[in-house]
Amino acid sequence: MPRFRHDQLDFAYFDEGEPSGDPVLLIHGFASNKTVNWIGPGWVKTLGGAGYRVIAIDNRGHGESDKPHETEAYVPEKMAADAIALLDHLEIGKAHVMGYSMGARIGAFMSLAAPERVRSVVFGGLGIGMVHGVGGWEGIAEALLAPSIDEVTQERGRAFRTFADQTGSDRIALAACIESSRKKLTPEQVREITTPALIAVGTKDDIAGSASELADLLPDATVVDIPGRDHMLAVGDRVYKQATLDFFGAH
Repeated sequence: MPRFRHDQLDFAYFDEGEPSGDPVLLIHGFASNKTVNWIGPGWVKTLGGAGYRVIAIDNRGHGESDKPHETEAYVPEKMAADAIALLDHLEIGKAHVMGYSMGARIGAFMSLAAPERVRSVVFGGLGIGMVHGVGGWEGIAEALLAPSIDEVTQERGRAFRTFADQTGSDRIALAACIESSRKKLTPEQVREITTPALIAVGTKDDIAGSASELADLLPDATVVDIPGRDHMLAVGDRVYKQATLDFFGAH
């Protein structure tokens, strides 16, 4: 797996699809990785088949990238800088960007920090929660740090602990990440994101917050409701994929 170095950390990534196609940078969600978020649900096949160059990063603390244990390492500004550094490494001036959940937040901070590098942006699995905060994350850090899963009683905490164990994740790094990566954007910051944006949220998603409320703040936004899908099952949905292909094709 190819790697690059930034901010004294090593990062893993992949560069697939059509080499001469328009580049799409994919940024995965919390406790996931580039393979689970994008290859398993068929995104690389979908985008590559449509002629795009498909690039995905393992965020710091995740997958095959380095995993610092300090909470301050995971503020979204630093994670957005990692994504920009990957474009620099690949000598890509501008790319479509799609993030899911935490990755969508990173995409928003990337759009603020370097709008000239972002051709269009897809916010998957994150609506107005980008501004108001997302619910249901209390106790997850404690669940990740518990000596045994048997000590975890909260349902969502157990789910993340189980997933982290199954994927062989560094639970200390993930606990540090969840403490600082959920930094909110102000309404004023969202209004500064002039990049064309698509907001894709499942109709049964109880984490993301309203897509339409976020769209009301953005200067150039389109909303797609992913029917009947919750936060986890929306990732590979065909409605989401087709809307993304249509959106990238228009920009």
